[in-house]
Amino acid sequence: MYNYIIGEIKQIGENSIVVECNKIGYEMFVSTHALRNFDGVVGEIKIFTYYQVREDGVSLFGFYSEEEKEMFMHLISVSGVGPKGAIGILSNISASDLGVVIASKDIKTLSSVKGIGKKTAERLITELKDKINVIDMDISTNLEVEVSSEVEDAITVLASLGLTRNEALRIAKGVFEKGDSAEDIIRKSLSQIGS
Repeated sequence: MYNYIIGEIKQIGENSIVVECNKIGYEMFVSTHALRNFDGVVGEIKIFTYYQVREDGVSLFGFYSEEEKEMFMHLISVSGVGPKGAIGILSNISASDLGVVIASKDIKTLSSVKGIGKKTAERLITELKDKINVIDMDISTNLEVEVSSEVEDAITVLASLGLTRNEALRIAKGVFEKGDSAEDIIRKSLSQIGS
């Protein structure tokens, strides 16, 4: 019903924003990634939306980019994943990183999201792997590297240092050599970041 709203952000909450458009304040649920992008924005902004109508009420969901909204729509197309669950996933894994996680069949990362068990993670990957368009297709060309435990451990450490999963994956894959331990990958990755 509503594709997007152009207005000013008047309030930012823990998991929602209020956008004023034509003297009406629209409350929207948003992901934490979107919250970070909205924080500090001054003046009018275009916010992509999804309007949910249920018997017990209506809800409006907001997205910082078309990419995030598209990923949200893919997520809610999967049985057992509702809009709030999809926002929860996008709060833990950005839309671009989620595309990589699904393309690389990374069940471990998906099932680490609160409320997403192993079976739901497997269902998400099975149903979405052919629908998701990973922009950097080179990332998904060597799945063995991406899902190896050494690379996975290195990515987890690099992501804890402030990199996005996508960045950590790209760097770890770039420095990985056969026989490397997670420590080797981390050391070489940090060296590359510092250079």
